[in-house]
Amino acid sequence: MTAYILLFVGGIGVLYFGAEWLVRGAASAATHLGVSPVVLGLTVVALGTSAPELVVSLIATNVELLPDLAVSDILGSDLAVGMILGSNLANLGLILGVRALVSPMTVTARVVTREMPVMLLLTALLLPIMWDLEVSRLDGLFLVGLLIAYLAFVFRAVKDDDDEVIGEFEQYLSETTEAQKSVWIDAALLTAGVAGLVMGAGAIVVSAMHLAELFGISGVGVGATIVAIGTSLPELATSVVAAARNEADIAVGNVIGSNVFNLAAVLGITALVSPVAVNGLVLEVHFPAVMIMSVLLVPLMRANLKIGRAEGFILLAAYGSLATWMWMSSAGG
Repeated sequence: MTAYILLFVGGIGVLYFGAEWLVRGAASAATHLGVSPVVLGLTVVALGTSAPELVVSLIATNVELLPDLAVSDILGSDLAVGMILGSNLANLGLILGVRALVSPMTVTARVVTREMPVMLLLTALLLPIMWDLEVSRLDGLFLVGLLIAYLAFVFRAVKDDDDEVIGEFEQYLSETTEAQKSVWIDAALLTAGVAGLVMGAGAIVVSAMHLAELFGISGVGVGATIVAIGTSLPELATSVVAAARNEADIAVGNVIGSNVFNLAAVLGITALVSPVAVNGLVLEVHFPAVMIMSVLLVPLMRANLKIGRAEGFILLAAYGSLATWMWMSSAGG
């Protein structure tokens, strides 16, 4: 078991650096091509937060690509679906909760009126999509279509955002691309990033599937807890460091945007590549848990457009309870 734990931890590390290099290379290359800073900020943030989940999901649902892994396709699909839902739960409860305890966060009006409703709608749409216990290629096409429509809407609406929001994106990009001076460095970073993502994701999938068998937990339970937390740790660390340094705060918008991408891009693209089987436990436990957390966040944000330490404690307590429910319900699954 120790070997699988070490493999999992190592996979998380490689996955983190892969995502970091991919984002830096993509941001720098796009900057050299003259892409708008705001548009680049929106897409780079989404790429950085969702690329790990996407690669893990693609590998998990195509386990035949991994040598010497004698597991069923169903276990791989369970792991992918559990990770996507568990990642969204961790984003809302764990990341925002810890971030708020370190330093209270302000919530911009655009998050409440534009981004939060989209996330709630996409989350609710999962129920009819998964009701037949499969996310088909047609469902995947529908989700990707929603993502394209959402991005088109955001790119048009961002022109009306205030200078502070635009300044935050530009600061993020300047920090991300400051080291790159040549297209060859961009290419090297992109190549290393993709390689890191694939190797790290492969290590995570292999170790997680073996740990699921050892713990007697279903794939969806391990995906929703261990794997989801693991893929969220880099984002959690970055968020805490930013809070400690009192840096420009786009944390809430980033988390909401990451959840939208997880549902539309990660699940949608994964289903387009290969239809995803859905464990009945997802409809009974995991979907309700994510929906509860999503709805809970609304009054906490709308109260005074701030997520303070009290709200952070509530989010963490809710996350702990819901994640425990997911884990316990998956025992012996």
